[in-house]
Amino acid sequence: MSRQIILDTETTGLDPKEGHRIIEIGCVEMVNRRLTGSTFHHYLQPDREIDAEAEAVHGISNAFLADKPRFEDIVEALLDYLRGAELIIHNAPFDIGFLNNELQLIDPAYKPLTDYCAVTDTLVMARRMFPGQRASLDALCKRYEINNAHRTLHGALLDSEILADVYLAMTGGQVSLSLGGEDDSNRDAGGGAGIRRVVADVSRLRVIQASEEELAAHAERVAAITKSAGKCLFAE
Repeated sequence: MSRQIILDTETTGLDPKEGHRIIEIGCVEMVNRRLTGSTFHHYLQPDREIDAEAEAVHGISNAFLADKPRFEDIVEALLDYLRGAELIIHNAPFDIGFLNNELQLIDPAYKPLTDYCAVTDTLVMARRMFPGQRASLDALCKRYEINNAHRTLHGALLDSEILADVYLAMTGGQVSLSLGGEDDSNRDAGGGAGIRRVVADVSRLRVIQASEEELAAHAERVAAITKSAGKCLFAE
């Protein structure tokens, strides 16, 4: 079984070395390249002010986070969710750097996240596939014709859902999108995006058998080819 977790974070700023913290983490699960509907999503209280530039990107305010859990409150549930999976992240060093910083702030005994799971960076993949081209998530959505018009602000869960579609397209199997108007019962309480993935059920494809007349005509044609050419592959 191939289990992959598409992960994204939002933060108070750009660098954990300057004291910046994670304020949102969003994950979606794929097993054998199929989205399972399982998600992990939390907003987090960072115990510091959010930079104005960062808030302009994701729209998350300190007031909104005032009653949210801290990273230490969700760390074990997060590690249980991620353990043993392959993480799919766009610009992985950014998110992994912040996650490792959060782990160390709780307890230096925590190992780096890469000791718990493997990591694939879709930004590196995109730069190798399209050298010299823009490789942002928005640029990849445009390249693969993935509708992200609903993405007016960054959000960890929303961006993870979009990245799942981009990753499948990059690796040879895009899923389809249906935006708006569908049942939201399969989303988690964190507020997932209005994206429904439709996977064709090949088991329901109609199989049409040849009739007796068609089989007889085929046999007659094969016999004629064999007589004139001395050999017919269809007769073997």
